[in-house]
Amino acid sequence: MEQAKVFYQLCKRIKPYQMGLYKLCYSLLGLTAFLWSGSSAKAVLSFNENVELKLYHQQVPIKELKKGDTDTLPKNNKVIDSVVLRNYVSNRIVDSIELNKIAVYPFNSLHQALKSTISGLYVQETNGEPGSSEQGILIRGINRPFLSKEDIALAQPAVFINGIPLMPENTYVYNIQQYDYNPLGSATNMLSTIDLDNVASIHIVKGVAAAAIYGPRAANGAILITTKNAHEGKREISLNSYFGYVTKDKVVPTNGVDENQFRAIFYDKYANDEEKASRPAFLTDVTNDSYFGRSNWTDLYYQNAPIHTVNGSITGGTSRSNFRFFGANSSSAGNADNTRLNRYNASFFINMLPLKWLTVSSMINASRMDRDRNKNLRDRFAEIRYIPDLTNPLAPNKLMYGKLLEQYNDRSFDKNLNNSIQGSFALNARFKGFDVLSRVSFDYSENMRDLFYNSQLLDGNNYVSNYYAYNQRLIIDNILSYKYQLNKNNEFNFMLGHTFTNDMSKYNYGQGYKGPSDYVRINGVNGNSDSDDYLKSLFLIVNRYTDKQKINLSSAYTKIEYLLNKELFFSAVLRTDGASNSQPSHRWFFSPSLSVEWDLQKYISSNKLTLSSLKLNASVARLGLMRAADRYAAGPQYSSEIGWTANPNIPSYNGYGVITRPYTSGWVGYDIPWSYVLEENIGLQAGLLKNRISASLNFYNRDSKSLLLGMPMLAEYGYSKIYQSGMDVNNRGLELSVVTQLLTQGKNGINWNVGFNGAYNSNRLKALPGGVKDLTIGTQRLVVGKPIDQIWVLQSEGVYERDVDVPVNPSNFEVLNYKGLAMKAGDPRWKDLNHDYVIDENDKVALGNFIPKFTGNISSEASFKNFTLELNFGFIGKRNIINQAAANKLDFANRLGGNDMNSVNEISFWKRDVDLANYPIYNPWSAVQAYRTDQDVFVENGAYFKLRSVSLGYDLAKARFFARQKNNFRRFYVYATAMNLFTVTPYTGGDPELVNFTGVDTGYGISIPRTFTLGLKLDL
Repeated sequence: MEQAKVFYQLCKRIKPYQMGLYKLCYSLLGLTAFLWSGSSAKAVLSFNENVELKLYHQQVPIKELKKGDTDTLPKNNKVIDSVVLRNYVSNRIVDSIELNKIAVYPFNSLHQALKSTISGLYVQETNGEPGSSEQGILIRGINRPFLSKEDIALAQPAVFINGIPLMPENTYVYNIQQYDYNPLGSATNMLSTIDLDNVASIHIVKGVAAAAIYGPRAANGAILITTKNAHEGKREISLNSYFGYVTKDKVVPTNGVDENQFRAIFYDKYANDEEKASRPAFLTDVTNDSYFGRSNWTDLYYQNAPIHTVNGSITGGTSRSNFRFFGANSSSAGNADNTRLNRYNASFFINMLPLKWLTVSSMINASRMDRDRNKNLRDRFAEIRYIPDLTNPLAPNKLMYGKLLEQYNDRSFDKNLNNSIQGSFALNARFKGFDVLSRVSFDYSENMRDLFYNSQLLDGNNYVSNYYAYNQRLIIDNILSYKYQLNKNNEFNFMLGHTFTNDMSKYNYGQGYKGPSDYVRINGVNGNSDSDDYLKSLFLIVNRYTDKQKINLSSAYTKIEYLLNKELFFSAVLRTDGASNSQPSHRWFFSPSLSVEWDLQKYISSNKLTLSSLKLNASVARLGLMRAADRYAAGPQYSSEIGWTANPNIPSYNGYGVITRPYTSGWVGYDIPWSYVLEENIGLQAGLLKNRISASLNFYNRDSKSLLLGMPMLAEYGYSKIYQSGMDVNNRGLELSVVTQLLTQGKNGINWNVGFNGAYNSNRLKALPGGVKDLTIGTQRLVVGKPIDQIWVLQSEGVYERDVDVPVNPSNFEVLNYKGLAMKAGDPRWKDLNHDYVIDENDKVALGNFIPKFTGNISSEASFKNFTLELNFGFIGKRNIINQAAANKLDFANRLGGNDMNSVNEISFWKRDVDLANYPIYNPWSAVQAYRTDQDVFVENGAYFKLRSVSLGYDLAKARFFARQKNNFRRFYVYATAMNLFTVTPYTGGDPELVNFTGVDTGYGISIPRTFTLGLKLDL
């Protein structure tokens, strides 16, 4: 400690008014003491996702430091009064995840870990490909119509790691794309960066009153993640590792013979001579082994794939300074198309107490992800914006399909990388009852994709694209809190805070076509800055795109809490938020919230054992809803949209940058106010049979108001739409949670706990901008007074067997028609609801909804001696699916040879997945497109019940034969897990989870695999 003493003498020479140097010097003093003595501070400044921040004193014994080492030792040399900022999460406003039930599972994203855990939380995983961004979380329903991927992104909750709000991908990643199947870049789920074995707690904030302290980004709810932190004590080392496999799907492959038999029913009944003569060539030559030989493509597409994780941590230090380091590597795999996600994590925490009244804390959390994506034709064509001749689909033969894979694997590349880092530095001081907290934190991520397709994959032309983007968020927090106890019956807590957040997003994207050779795989440019062709591509025809957005948010808030007689609790939050992406006339928004809880414990008679505890709570809150983009802040503006209809977002003409009015993206006017959420909540918590049964019930009514919507406008203006405020959506529902202790027989007996979570949610459109009552946008129909997630379809009553069966309008003797196309024999008998002899949008009815009304789970945890068995079941109900995969199979005549994405057939086309007995036999050559998806024959019940996970473990450290040996194991846990074991569903298609966010089963998603692992967890 001699070095620390020298450092201390230097610090004493700094004048008090040199506050910056003064604080820095004493912080370095604590770091010096740590480096030379191995000691560190228990006074942990843990900036977690605090539902409320609560400061308290903790008496920390001094054992290793000696008097004279610092100037902070108390006179008695026994204890020190240190200030600790604690993550205080009240059970009145959040739900918590039991991490011991999820840390042992091979989840590759936060979405998978949260699925079927909390009432009112709905997680949709539309694709089983590891690391795919096609995953989403909804808390308490859907707050806006899902008209695009941008709407889905705007409905996601905020995610905090140690109090740092993670920055999601900017929604501009969809703006320049012709097809929004995937976002630009790696399309990797950034919530896959989280290693659950490094997490200490996860809390779900559902109510607006609870989320008020987090501001407008948490208006859709918040997910609060606290990582394991440094603490004092004997050195602790933890190791965890599992190895396992994902298992391949069992499918029935088909070939040309099967496809001919499938189509023969339609050819024999409806095809004329011309249609029979135009039968596709790949189905006419039965001697072609590629299509009529062995259908063994599944040997290359599906596989059992290994997965693993290895991680470790070390924690140590004393009451004055301590640290924790965590490192991990994991590899997740899909069971198809050789998809994989590799992840690397590292975290470091250090906490110091340089002064008696000052706590210093810092954190760094970093991760890197490397993703192997699918090789879908659809995704490839969407990326290159070019659709080749689709007359002949991929052959089901292993030899032919293998040659295609060689082009991908050996002569092309698709590199997808993501880097992410979060960090914070914080100071916490306590002086005469006041607690002052200052923190600087950041979140930074990079998204990179380098892609090359050789000429064999693109009709003789090759293709290069490069994408680089970053998202960075800087947060500065300052909080002052004070606790005042008037007397033993009246207690107050006051908090005053300010947060400044700076967000910056930028991307550069370039597409290069027609390179001179497949050996030129980069976009080389002229590097001479003196040349007129500086930075011009040397080899390729290049389209360049770039965008940058910057958003500032300034928030001031106060929180007041009052506790009366330790039974009646009041809490109020008042905040005002100013955002740079709001228009100047509506720059600031005021958000108040009030909540109350009444503990009725002392009013319960002690003679009655049935009811052992009872609490009532209620809240009302309003919270601003922040927009993700800045294009609505300035009113009318220009944009780079000079391209043709299929690809409007071309930023230059012959190499010169140009802009025009935003005719494609839509007109933005003036005086657009903040959107906001208004919610009322009433809850009840009760304990029965001496709290062996604990239950909670909540009712909420949630209104999302003044939402922005792109409305149709007169074609004469040239704009595709005009953005107007005034859409209101209501969500209301019930949430029930029950935990029961069925068996409690002590340490070595059988202990069995069963939990149930269930939620009901319904939504309703209360208003549209401009007083409009009925609006159709794309495939979505919005009707005031109706749910916004309804599926609108035509009703089918069979098929017209003869032309004379088609109804005739007696007023003009014209036959029934579909939007001007006369109905004929073989066409569907769609119901003419308004009897105008025209089948159109007015004849559609609402049939079901694509967001489930019921969600829930059943969990079970049983232990006997050192064994532990855990099971988790998930279910959803009152949800419908549009089976587009079946419609595409039946609509082969319209899809054959078309030059659009609907004509793309993946290799998975060659499998048996449609039963003709479930569908009417229409004429597939009909001009009305008889097998269109917007009819009731393709709408199915999408409910399901799943066994999501099973875990069996044994703690060897507690075993008698092991405990007798001299060892330092705190835990020696061996375990086996299994995931996604079975599904019970009435749905006739594939996995009912693998549908997009509007309820459409496209058939493109890779399945969620069954997974089996064996693991070992050591705590030393």
